[in-house]
Amino acid sequence: MPKPIDRAAALENGFATAKTLAEALPYIQKYDRETIVVKYGGNAMGDTETGARFAADVVLLKLVGIHPVVVHGGGPQISRMLDRAGVKSAFVDGLRVTDAATMEIAEMVLSGSVNKELAHLITAAGAEAEVRGVGLSGKDARLITVEKVQRTRKDPDSKIEQVVDLGYVGEPKRVDPTLLKALIAAEEDYIPVVAPVGVAEDGATYNINADTAAGAIAGALKAKRFLLLTDVDGVLDEKKTLIREMTRDDARALIASGVASGGMIPKLETCIAALDAGVESAVILNGTRPHALLMELFTEHGAGTLIR
Repeated sequence: MPKPIDRAAALENGFATAKTLAEALPYIQKYDRETIVVKYGGNAMGDTETGARFAADVVLLKLVGIHPVVVHGGGPQISRMLDRAGVKSAFVDGLRVTDAATMEIAEMVLSGSVNKELAHLITAAGAEAEVRGVGLSGKDARLITVEKVQRTRKDPDSKIEQVVDLGYVGEPKRVDPTLLKALIAAEEDYIPVVAPVGVAEDGATYNINADTAAGAIAGALKAKRFLLLTDVDGVLDEKKTLIREMTRDDARALIASGVASGGMIPKLETCIAALDAGVESAVILNGTRPHALLMELFTEHGAGTLIR
């Protein structure tokens, strides 16, 4: 026999949902017709269920009048494909050296499987309302022109600075957001999904750090928000407590003092660069948590660390 419905509980849940929607109204109006750039990290992607949930949240943003642009990573996926292909990776100070063979696979994974799957998940989530994901890379329409990354390190014996060649690793030199703006302004509901691959002036293809690519795109679009989804809750202070809000100067001080360390340093630097380029504010938050994106934008307390 079917389980009887607890009508009182169902009614209470309905009222709770309605209350949540009503409380979100001021925030929905705040972001109405504003552009939001979301960096969806390879570590935050998880499985297909996680991706589908993220896609549904992005579709919801579009349907309430916000213009989301998604930039994704794919480091774990690239590593798995390199292993399957038998391509050995070299590392310098923890950074992967991207030779020609590695770049070929990286582009195949980023611009191919990861990009198209995420665009498809968005299209599937928005099917009833005709919201469609559009898969792109920085190579399309001169979106991202890159220059080769220059890195140095001190020789442990001589202490002399040495140039480190990371191969086909680039950083944005110029972002042309014309195509993204056209998709945003279109009568149809398109959501751009961008893979972090760009082209240098000489025509060579380069892999770009996804955080850096997303921050550069957010700056070029003068986005209202730059949301950097990762697998940590946000920025922690010296007591390992989550910092809810900070300024650019606070972020610089955390880096200088060593409180921010490891992978958090480039994330903070990316957020600072985006703010300097005209983004109103940036947020570092845990994208593995269900609906973290909606919680950050549509509730008073947010879900990560806000940098103004």
